[in-house]
Amino acid sequence: MGASASATSQAAPFAPTHQADHQGNGMAEHRRSLQSVNIRNSKAKSIITNKVAPVVITNNCREEFQIHDKIQSANYSMGRISDLLPEHYLVLGEFFMVQDVYSRGDVLNTTKSHGSPNFRKVKGNYPLFGMGQPSLSGFKQVLQRLQIDGCEVVIFIYLREEPVVFFRSDGDFIPYTPRGRENLHENLHDLDRELSAEQIELSIRKELCDFAKLSENMFYVYNDIEHFKDEPQQVQILSEEDIHVTEEVYKRPLFSQPLHRYYRLPLPMEGAPLEETIDAFVNILRETPNLSLMRDSARPLPALLFSCQVGVGRTNLGLILGALVFHHLQGASKSPRQEIQKSEHKLDFQVIQLLISRLPKGQQVLDEVDDAVAMCSEMHNIKNAVYENKLKLEGIGEDYQIQGSSTKGYFLQRTLQSLERYVYLLVFNAYLHDQYPQAFPQSFSQWLCMNAWIYRLLASMDSSELSAPASLITDGIRVLVSSEVLATDLLSTAKEMKVANFRRVYKMALYGMAQPNSEALAVVMCYLTDQRRGHSTILWLNLQEELVLEANGQMFTPREPGCLEQPIPVCVQHPQQLQEMELALKQDVLRCEKWLEVITEQDKQMRMFKTCHTIEELFVHQKSIHPGLSYQRIPLSDCCAPKEEVFDHLLEAMKSSLAEDPNCAFIFNCHNGKDRTTAAMVIATLTLWHINGFPECEEDEIVSVPDAKYTKGEFEVVMQVVRVLPDGHRVKREVDVALDVVSETMTPMHYHLREIIISTYRQIKMAKSEADAQWLRLRSLQYLERYIYLILFNCYLHLEKKDSWRRSFSQWMYQVAARAGVYAILNHLGFSEFENPDDSSMARLRFRWLPHSVRSIPMRGQLI
Repeated sequence: MGASASATSQAAPFAPTHQADHQGNGMAEHRRSLQSVNIRNSKAKSIITNKVAPVVITNNCREEFQIHDKIQSANYSMGRISDLLPEHYLVLGEFFMVQDVYSRGDVLNTTKSHGSPNFRKVKGNYPLFGMGQPSLSGFKQVLQRLQIDGCEVVIFIYLREEPVVFFRSDGDFIPYTPRGRENLHENLHDLDRELSAEQIELSIRKELCDFAKLSENMFYVYNDIEHFKDEPQQVQILSEEDIHVTEEVYKRPLFSQPLHRYYRLPLPMEGAPLEETIDAFVNILRETPNLSLMRDSARPLPALLFSCQVGVGRTNLGLILGALVFHHLQGASKSPRQEIQKSEHKLDFQVIQLLISRLPKGQQVLDEVDDAVAMCSEMHNIKNAVYENKLKLEGIGEDYQIQGSSTKGYFLQRTLQSLERYVYLLVFNAYLHDQYPQAFPQSFSQWLCMNAWIYRLLASMDSSELSAPASLITDGIRVLVSSEVLATDLLSTAKEMKVANFRRVYKMALYGMAQPNSEALAVVMCYLTDQRRGHSTILWLNLQEELVLEANGQMFTPREPGCLEQPIPVCVQHPQQLQEMELALKQDVLRCEKWLEVITEQDKQMRMFKTCHTIEELFVHQKSIHPGLSYQRIPLSDCCAPKEEVFDHLLEAMKSSLAEDPNCAFIFNCHNGKDRTTAAMVIATLTLWHINGFPECEEDEIVSVPDAKYTKGEFEVVMQVVRVLPDGHRVKREVDVALDVVSETMTPMHYHLREIIISTYRQIKMAKSEADAQWLRLRSLQYLERYIYLILFNCYLHLEKKDSWRRSFSQWMYQVAARAGVYAILNHLGFSEFENPDDSSMARLRFRWLPHSVRSIPMRGQLI
């Protein structure tokens, strides 16, 4: 009876695949296949070639095998590290296999005594252990050592996200990792988001076995990448049994110790872990009865053993997570706090102070994390890392270069990453306080969506708290850009009103425009207070979050030289801080006794400024002429959904003004009078309709354009929100009418807050680069989110109207909408009718709400 099999044995050397594939016909291909076939113990009596695959008949004529070996069809690549070293096959098409851990990485010198580099137990009485990457024999030695020390149950949590494979060597299996030629010291990360590290390791092993067949059962690896002495080394690979993947190394020994457990929990090298990673850690707690608060206290606690490559950064983070769990498990009374010497450095960051002030038991949460950090600080201290990086950041000049990027930028990133990791530990501990006593009814991801204000707070943790203030323009870091460059007058109002894009909502005392200078401000105020309009009370709301100055009668704002279209956001907790920063910028300009480079419609110019005023100073002057004028600064981010607090500020400002004068006029401006101004005018329109009554809404008009449903905003995620909201279809329809009313005069701009969603998304296919495509995807998601927020705000106005909106929109969102699952929907935001939203990190609140910059991604040609 015949059978089919794949050859897994020796391969004779022959030409690389990409060369061999072009030689000869099919029969020649079979002959080349036979070169890679070597039946062990000379079992083959004869080999018959045919058009399908070669057939092997054994000596006793009792067995017949058909060999299916497609090594030759694979498009494998070859390469070399340098001209002095040999060429050989490359893993995954481009990588070299490098020995994973060097002896000098074992700072604690524990490899021989304990089996693993940097093996250690944390301070205190918790059964909490950390280590670097062991070999197979080393791992067995670690387990034996823990068993001798009385650990009945060991939960081993492997923290590496990069693939690792183990080669047979002198009775052991030694770990190796794929590395790129450009940086042989760095492990690979984010190789393939769709494949797990285990799947990539299996692919690597398959390739290594193929390479061996093509190279006389040998493959090249590198042990010394410092001096390359006697490199590369050859390892023999006869079958898959000569290579182990991590599951084989760490799961097989557990069969002799069935109470032990193994988990892979990939942590990032820098920054905080993803929410799903924390969810996986919480699932480990759920699956381990003896880590439950309902555990049998007579039984000893299970030992938690964490490991990464060297046993420092990621292992330290795992140990802190474990220490927090044990603290909640055993209670504060047994916390080893008195035995620990904590870091003397106090992290005096605004984001930490605000977080602790809003978290229940905030100070206790902070103290417990600091205790855990101190317990696990033998090799690394997260708080010290934040402090030291910040010190380096403060002492570095702008022009010093390191590896192609500024040293300041490098340490800014390191500071933010270490700060983010520390802050997420605070958030995780707050989660444990809330969920551990209830046996985790909510995952960490779900809990964060229920407390989405934390995402808002974390989004403010940016460079504004760490780097030099944006007001410094005289040192050449930023340039002043005139309003004429930023605000194209598409409505042709500058000639009459002296300001671009001046407009009014039909039959309503609602106006919008670009940023006016002092001359335009005087013209607009005269226009609004003349006999025809007769507005005696006017509330002017400036929506700009960037710094703005009037210099020599012209409006300017600081911008990045290579990114003039993108505002530089200044994250502040109160608008008054903007005024203070603009005063500093004004003084900076006036003190400067040299010509400054500015960008105007006539391109770059050098100017000396004799007069300079902040925006607030301009309005103070106008108020002396028009006492009925009130001015407020409510910063909005360009193109994004307004933050919950922005809705609160706008609504409160309007309510207060209408209480004094029901006929008050409202004026909004941003830098160009389009994006932010239009969004605020829609919010104001909805508010006035709820106060004064809605106009009659006509039936939906028939739209005869391609994909009309998307032009009408009927995206799947939008309709998902609409189905959740009470009377959701009417709420959405009212928002659509408001958008149409406000945008009616915007037709010359081809700009509509609803229609621009699909318009921007369609541009992704025409993007010239991947960076452009990603930026357009982000923008389309931000527009989509803004539309949803307008619908949510209108729903809020309906439901809370009976109480005169005493509960703010922020409170309603966090207390009501969050429980209805609104933030969970927003945390998977995307165009599911066209693609999988989870394929983009911007689908998540955590990443979408961060400040973003186009940097080198131009937005020219896009009306935003």
